[in-house]
Formats: sequence, structure tokens, C-alpha cells
Amino acid sequence: MSEEMNLGSSQEFNEGDIVQATAVQVDDKSVTVTIEGAPFDGIVPISELSSLHVEKASDAVAVGDKLELIITKVEEENFVLSKRKVDALNAWDKLEAQFEAGEIFEAEVKDVVKGGLVVDLGVRGFVPASLVEDYFVEEFDDYKGRTLAFKIVELDKDKGRLILSHRAVVEDEKKAKKQNVIETISVGDELDGTVQRIAAFGAFVDLGGIDGLVHISQLSHQHVSDVSDVLTEGQEVRVKVLSVDTANERISLSIKDTQPGPWDSIEEKAPVDAVLTGTVRRLVPFGAFVEVFPGVEGLVHISQISHKHIGTPHEVLTEGDEVQVKVLEVSGEEGNRRLSLSIKQLQENDAQQESAAAADESYELPEENSGFSFADVIGDQLKAFKKDEE
Repeated sequence: MSEEMNLGSSQEFNEGDIVQATAVQVDDKSVTVTIEGAPFDGIVPISELSSLHVEKASDAVAVGDKLELIITKVEEENFVLSKRKVDALNAWDKLEAQFEAGEIFEAEVKDVVKGGLVVDLGVRGFVPASLVEDYFVEEFDDYKGRTLAFKIVELDKDKGRLILSHRAVVEDEKKAKKQNVIETISVGDELDGTVQRIAAFGAFVDLGGIDGLVHISQLSHQHVSDVSDVLTEGQEVRVKVLSVDTANERISLSIKDTQPGPWDSIEEKAPVDAVLTGTVRRLVPFGAFVEVFPGVEGLVHISQISHKHIGTPHEVLTEGDEVQVKVLEVSGEEGNRRLSLSIKQLQENDAQQESAAAADESYELPEENSGFSFADVIGDQLKAFKKDEE
């Protein structure tokens, strides 16, 4: 950078000199300035007012403004000067220091152009679209005039190249927040979160800086085949922390562990002798498991399926059958949960039914209009008996 000259009436003015000037006339495409100690005025072309595009000179300078300028050309009774180059000379040293330190600073978005944003830092700073946010942005019009935090990610003074990133600032903030969250939660904690993303195997829940995974098996006490059947993105949920892997930043969560279990108060919901309707879920050699409440299955032992002797439950039952069952025994005690059921106790014994039917068929009442009665039979027998005695 050329040193500023000590100006006086006898001082020569050369290209590269930095001078102090005052704007005395502002036209559309240029600004006329007076220079202290100079024999004539100078002109600052609109292209030399700013590192950014300027439509009218009045957008950047007003009459009476004090300006620091550099002489770019000395013509007969005229100077051509630049404000843009002085701003750049003053800015590069500061920008290099900020770049080396990884400093975060705020600046106003001056313009939106194809491919990103433009920021004026004494030199033109460009923010590529991919470095604006940590997510896809379709339109950038709303960013003009906004003040954002930036980091310099690329700087080349010789080429006048300055690349900025707002995304890097956002990611650094999230990383710090994530680290803070993961260090403060523990296994067993119950927290409030927001469903961030749904996948086939579960749901990712934002805990306020870091996402945790609720596996599909931890969504509900009931069987869930599709995560979207029970959750939607943006939904607020209560979760319990199952595990924390600090090194890999992984947190396993459960929703179902924050909800009442299906076996809670089972003695009240299914007391002994209660008759319930359930669905056959599994058939095994020794019986059938019947779901009587969501998440609650009881066993119908093979001996309690039918009055008839059967070799396997498959002879009379099929998975998916809806059946009525009677509660024989129930316990909701942790570690000793059981529900014993019976189907046959709600059915009549087939052998007894057949015996009763046979008895009904062997007994016939005399016809009412035959003229033959039981009294007639008894009377004839008594008469015969008296004759024999005589």
C-alpha cells in the first residue's frame, strides 16, 4: 500500500497516491471531488465507488461525504480516482487475519446473484449457494438485506478472491450444541423431543441439538409394521434414553418405555373367570397364544382347547382365528407375568351333548288322539290279576 502523501499547495500528485477528498457533485455515473492542496478536481467513475455493482453514484456517495481515494490516473487538469481500490487495500490485511484465526463475523447481504449471495467487506465477498445453509435453499431473494454470521473459507488476495460461508458457522454451532447435549444426558433420562425424520427402521428424534434413534421395536407395546402409522414428522414425543455412545454421537431412545405397559393392572382387566374375546396369534405344539389386549397374550394349553382329544392345536385352530376364552389364572407381577386361558370351558362337552340327544330320542310320548292311555294299561292288568285270584 502506498503511503499517504503530505499534501500542500506545492505537492505533486502521482498515480498510486492516497488522498483525502470531499464529494462536491454527484452525477449518475460519476462523482466529482475536491482534493486538498490539488490544483484541480478529480473524478471517481461509478465503477470505482464500490466493490459491488452500483446502479447510480448517489446510491453510494452523497455531496459533502469525506472520501479516502487513490489516484489511478493523472490527466491534464484532472485526476481519476478510486474508492474501491482503497477499500480493498484497507480490507485485505484484516480479512487475512480473520481467515487465519477462523474468526466469525457478521455482515449484511448486499445482493443476491445467480449462484449465491454477495457481501461487501471492502472487497467483494461471495457466498456460494451450497455454503448459505446446511440444507437446500430454493430461493435466496429473502436474504438480501439480512445480516448473517460468516467465516472466510477461501482467500486469494492476488486474484481478489474471497469466499465466505454461513453454513460453516451453522454447523459449528450445531456441533457445539450437540456435544453439550450428549454430555449432559444419561441412560434412563426421560426427555421431550421432536420427530425429525422417519425411516423404515424407526424414527430420528431431535433432543435439542442432537438426534436420537427410536427403533421401530421401541415405538409401542403393540406390533408396529409401518413407522408412519404411529408417528409424523414434527410431532412432539416423550422418550426414554436407552443408551448413549459419546464417541460416535449415537443415542438410542424408546417411546414405549414412557407409556403404561400392556400388563399394567392386568388383574383388573382380566380377572379369573372373566370371559374375553381374543385373536389366535401363534400355535405351538403345547397350545395356542391368544392376544386378548394389545400386547397381552395368554396361553390356552392344548388340554384347554377342546373336550375332544387332539394331537396338535392345528387340528381345531388357525392363526388369526377370533375366539372366546375364559381366564383361569392371571399374574401381572414383573418377571412372573402369565395369563392362562381356556376355550373348552366355554363349550359344552360333545359327549354329553350326544348322550342327552340319544336319551331324548329313546323316550316317546303316547299319541293324544289314539284313545290309548297309561291308565288303561294299569286297569287291564288289575282285572287280570283279580281273575287269577279267584
